[in-house]
Amino acid sequence: MKIKILFVCMGNICRSPTAEAVFRRYVEQAGLADTIEIDSAGTHDYHIGKAPDPRTCQAALQRGYDMSDLRGRQVEASDFSRFDYVLAMDEANLSILQRLRPHDAQSHLGLFLQFAQKHNVREVPDPYFGGAQGFEQVLDLVEDAANGLLQHIKKQHLNQLN
Repeated sequence: MKIKILFVCMGNICRSPTAEAVFRRYVEQAGLADTIEIDSAGTHDYHIGKAPDPRTCQAALQRGYDMSDLRGRQVEASDFSRFDYVLAMDEANLSILQRLRPHDAQSHLGLFLQFAQKHNVREVPDPYFGGAQGFEQVLDLVEDAANGLLQHIKKQHLNQLN
């Protein structure tokens, strides 16, 4: 049985594809690529089919994360039954997801940074309108939370992953 994770931000071109790329690498390094499925989406339809923001790709590539194959998509109601974890980057997108979520959905819906271990913030800030430092900050937060999420999944779902 696969554990399925969906990362969600507003446009699916900065924060959520960063989380997808970082978490994918962590999962591959842990030897769990066959048992954990990862995707990302946006709550808005601004960038469907488009590659992540070039600044996001540049910052990620400097840390060894390749995002060249990722394309934006909008979250769908079916995602709540398809994914075990639907993780929002901030409160605004979490609120939208709570409204979209079917009443019978069983997936865990929450903030991605609830899994952060070093940083004591709740939201991954949107770097879109800022400078390069914002993209570095996103990577710092995402790497922390991705590590915590992987540890959580190993602990909570270990019997399913073996």
